[in-house]
Amino acid sequence: MRKLLRLTTLVLLTGLSLQAFKGYSQDVFPITTAVPFLLISPDARGGSMGETGVATEPDAASIHWNPAKYAFIDKDMGFAVSYSPWLRELVDDIGLAYVSGYKKFDDRQAIAGSLRYFSLGTIQFTRIDGTPIGDFKPNEFALDLAYSRKFSDNFSGSVTGRFIYSNLTLGQEVQGAETSAGTSVAADVAIYYRKEFDLSGKDALFSFGTNISNIGAKISYTQTTEKDFIPTNLRFGPSLKVEIDDYNSIGFQFDITKLLIPTTPIYKKDSITGQPVYDENNKLIIEKGYDPNVSILTGMVQSFYDAPNGMSEELKEIIWAVGAEYWYNKQFALRAGYYHESAEKGARQFMTFGAGLRYNVFGLDFSYLVSTDQRNPLDNTLRFTLTFDFEAFRSQGR
Repeated sequence: MRKLLRLTTLVLLTGLSLQAFKGYSQDVFPITTAVPFLLISPDARGGSMGETGVATEPDAASIHWNPAKYAFIDKDMGFAVSYSPWLRELVDDIGLAYVSGYKKFDDRQAIAGSLRYFSLGTIQFTRIDGTPIGDFKPNEFALDLAYSRKFSDNFSGSVTGRFIYSNLTLGQEVQGAETSAGTSVAADVAIYYRKEFDLSGKDALFSFGTNISNIGAKISYTQTTEKDFIPTNLRFGPSLKVEIDDYNSIGFQFDITKLLIPTTPIYKKDSITGQPVYDENNKLIIEKGYDPNVSILTGMVQSFYDAPNGMSEELKEIIWAVGAEYWYNKQFALRAGYYHESAEKGARQFMTFGAGLRYNVFGLDFSYLVSTDQRNPLDNTLRFTLTFDFEAFRSQGR
């Protein structure tokens, strides 16, 4: 049951390449978690810049990337609505919807919230003999609330609380076990630094951000299985924006991410039968690596040194991404980026492109993804985001 659910969510939600699954039994170890939909970049702006955003200038969707940025946002209130059809190369009815917004109390503090809803489309459930049970629509959602505050003129921090709900089986009995929706609670901790300076006579802004997200309880869909880690994730990186002149500006971003959960070890197998070997307590014997059944905090620390093949594999668990954004007159934007994940950890390697338009109260962004490594279910992924500026709306009414 546990392996079935993890594989199902991994295939449907993260869209990892077939190469990763083919190599899984050949010393290739993609890290799997429950509720991986929490890692999907929900908005078009970040999605079009190689899925970067931990240190970019704040916007209505910053709660996903780094909510500490809200303390520096120059608007009083705003919200954004995003949607992305997911895994379009495989199916046509999976999608991620996202609503986020913020409100500043004063110049030093702000609150923000978001709702992320992921629909897995219509799936036909069957019994073990293949007899259809019916068509169902599994779904998941996460509800966030964040508080951001400036600690100085250049530095801010934030905390976020999150409720997670995952209903993959809709109460159906799977392999003789009763199932239920999985729930969890989690927290994010983030910091953000920014400094304006002169760069060869041009106004420039340097920023740096760090966000540790989804620090929270493990999740399970039955009462008889071990609970799975949710995707605790470390993201950090710098950003540089340069004002070329009164009308043109350009920014560059670099994000590094790493999952802070244990890597699956290599288990010992019988040299004759090839079957797993158990100890006297009926537990799998670990040949290389560390026991993944540990506490949340232990797992976060262990994630930095537990790769079965040592430091060389540990470094392959690091994902890096770069992005660029050009603005004309703060009204029209062009964006591009690149995302790289090791072939041994998922093989998601792709370029992203996008554009943005701001007109009075409303803004519209879109992004497009193109795989660079091989045929990938993420190919041709689109994201759309509509933003609304309350401050501009109020000024129009005066």
